[in-house]
Amino acid sequence: MVLGCTPPLPPTENVTIWGKQGVGPADLLKPRAIVVGNHELYIVDMTGRIQVFSMDGVFQRQWRTPEVYNGKPCGLGWSNDGLLMVADTHYFRVLFYQPDGTLVEERTIGGENGREPGQFGFLTDVAQDTKGNYYISEYGDFDRIQKFDPNGKFLMQWGGHGNKPGEFLRPQCLVIDEQDHLWIADACNHRIQVFDATGDSAKILNSWGTAGQGVDQMRYPYALLLGKDDEVFVCEFGNHRLHKFTRDGKSLGTFGGPGKEPGQFHQPWSICFNETGRLIVLDSYNHRVQVVPWPATAGTGTE
Repeated sequence: MVLGCTPPLPPTENVTIWGKQGVGPADLLKPRAIVVGNHELYIVDMTGRIQVFSMDGVFQRQWRTPEVYNGKPCGLGWSNDGLLMVADTHYFRVLFYQPDGTLVEERTIGGENGREPGQFGFLTDVAQDTKGNYYISEYGDFDRIQKFDPNGKFLMQWGGHGNKPGEFLRPQCLVIDEQDHLWIADACNHRIQVFDATGDSAKILNSWGTAGQGVDQMRYPYALLLGKDDEVFVCEFGNHRLHKFTRDGKSLGTFGGPGKEPGQFHQPWSICFNETGRLIVLDSYNHRVQVVPWPATAGTGTE
């Protein structure tokens, strides 16, 4: 490797790392989604287990989704009434759990593969707005978003395979903002799209991002978070880094890069904020969790 061509390492003195590869309690195998709730961390990995940890990484409990032979979940979220929502990807449904792992079967949305309203391809994520409506993303057979009312009744859908505005190639992550607008990490289009779907149709409000490793570019954004001061934090699966943007898509710096050292990542899949505002990163192919000192170090890293 040519001297001077290696991206600088981010500051690591305040990086916390926990987890190791395995299938036992507290072990991780390619973790895919993480959320914070009830002062705990909930993580789903490639074993189909949902493991619950304390905020400092101490194992608390676990359970497994009902079926895992066809594939494992890849999305987690919280309903307005405090249930853990699980995008059960390869079983074409959203599952709902009490925080202790009790399945609330009557709340399940979907379960049938297909292209018709209320049927699904491979689910990626689920989010709920302030009025109780659910938004569910899927890829594979039909890259689209479906909207359901608080009782799980189908309301509308939009999208389709493609790279035009309003189309998707693996819509991977959904986030609802303060105005009930829907933010979507359109992973294989290497962009973020924003919609107002509060009415009877979905109106695109913004779309930004291009494929690459440079400033304002992304490779396979798999997760996003909306931060303070109109910031957007993006987890780049393809560039092995975190990227901070303004809400209109201007880069504010990156953190990380490929590797196994503290502050480096191997195909990170998901991010969340802990209760003190630090970023928690699912460093998926390193089979671990990193708590990083960003955004205090914004602007350091690979750029």
